Amino acid sequence: MENPCHMCMPMGGILALKGIEKSMVIVHGSQGCSTYMRRHIAEHFNEPVDVGSSSLNEKGTVYGGAANLRTALDNIRRVYQPKLVGVVTTCLAETIGEDVARIVKEYRQDNGIDMPIVAASTPGYGGSHNEGYWLTVRRIVETLATTTERHNKVNVIIPSMSPADIRELKRFLAAMGLDYTLCPDISDTMDQPYLPVYSKVPAGGTPVADLCRMSGAPATIELGVTIDGGVSPGKYLEDTFGVPLYRVPIPIGIENTDAFMAALESISGKKRPAAIELERGRLLDAMIDSHKYNFAGRAAIFGDPELVYAVTQACLENGIRPIVVTGDKNGNLSRLLPDNEMTSETIVLSDPDFNLVQERAGTGAANIAIGHSDGRFLTERDGIPLVRLGFPIHDRVGGQRLLSVGYTGTALFLDRITNTLLEDKYRDYRKNMFNKYFQQPKNERQRKGVAAL
Repeated sequence: MENPCHMCMPMGGILALKGIEKSMVIVHGSQGCSTYMRRHIAEHFNEPVDVGSSSLNEKGTVYGGAANLRTALDNIRRVYQPKLVGVVTTCLAETIGEDVARIVKEYRQDNGIDMPIVAASTPGYGGSHNEGYWLTVRRIVETLATTTERHNKVNVIIPSMSPADIRELKRFLAAMGLDYTLCPDISDTMDQPYLPVYSKVPAGGTPVADLCRMSGAPATIELGVTIDGGVSPGKYLEDTFGVPLYRVPIPIGIENTDAFMAALESISGKKRPAAIELERGRLLDAMIDSHKYNFAGRAAIFGDPELVYAVTQACLENGIRPIVVTGDKNGNLSRLLPDNEMTSETIVLSDPDFNLVQERAGTGAANIAIGHSDGRFLTERDGIPLVRLGFPIHDRVGGQRLLSVGYTGTALFLDRITNTLLEDKYRDYRKNMFNKYFQQPKNERQRKGVAAL
């Protein structure tokens, strides 16, 4: 694949593990892999990102990397004193057939430690960062959740989202009077306030004790409709511990946010507060205000399948026609999209690269792109303006502060789209209108012709 639309699988694993309280990550592979991922994540969140490495070299590649991984675990425990360590693998470790789960099990037994160590098999060639993210969240839940007494904390399984979006979800949960366990929660760990003293392990994240008790929750809300049951953490909790599962899309757009709120109302037995109903009304008003501009939008939408699905739904609600969207290998996103006049031109690409997205965007006369920073080539090559959303955003600041979920977040997101369309329309508007309707005669004969008339 020449120019992929996604990052590699272990990077998603790191993102998930960064949402666990006092956790550290070891990338079992070469030093360069961890450096590349650390830089990419740090650029998006504008935060220091510590990631360990087993530093596999030629010797480890030939004779096995168990000794390197054991040394890395020793060093991570000594320097960071974490409550949890996650081990994700790279292409190299998987290619030489490292049995990381066995190495981790033997390490814990040999050292007599109770600290949980989560092992996730995430070869870079095995899938995208989105697949690595969901697989790692599933491994976290499988490793930690144990049979416990029933309690009142609702599980909320979070896809890759901005810290600002996660804080908005917390606001909704608090407004409905629900106690909760978010898994994972990067709202603080990856968006820290300024502190005079540097902390090696930032505060925040999902407490390990809460993860252990997810099995006793009254329900699980999983913001994931495109993932298969085999990697769904909520499905694991339902099948293993009988925790009822609500699977809803990321709450972007009216319908998706309504579905999220309906789940909260069903679990809590309460109606939404009047203040949230007012926010819904303001979003409807914003959609009426902007529809007269957005109906001209023809969008290329790319990124994580969960986000692409939610954004596509929001675009359809506001009259923006999705021309090309990037889907997933399992084809779930394609099956979920409505089949109607608005989607009659939509092409869903399974596991594409940007060259194909560019080709289909040009064929479909797309005039706006929505996705992460790597889609900036659509602007540079074809002049299609890009509304940045998702991960990674590394050519702008503030990716961690983008608010796009809920009724208020959707209104802000639609404003970004509308203003981008308007800016593109009026960039040469006066010049184009002048040339079209008031073009002067080009030579004397033409001027005489005009005079004779």
